[in-house]
Amino acid sequence: MFGIGMPELILILGIALIVLGPKKLPEIARALGKGMAEFRRATDELKDELTRIEPEPETSKTPPPDTQPADTESPHPQAAPGEESERKIH
Repeated sequence: MFGIGMPELILILGIALIVLGPKKLPEIARALGKGMAEFRRATDELKDELTRIEPEPETSKTPPPDTQPADTESPHPQAAPGEESERKIH
């Protein structure tokens, strides 16, 4: 429960009882409980809706890139980064 143990929970409830008073504390707890229940219902509805919706397959208008087999070499091999200055174009 959010890393709060029993002693911490009792301390929080004791402080709330002192600050809010015995008449207001049940009203506030009831409102907090209703709010949490509504939040849980909304998140459950969202989860259900997302599980019902199946992702549509993406259709790409661009053709797939050309692939070359791994054993063939390109007609124009690229030089390593340090070799570019050494290569001369005739």
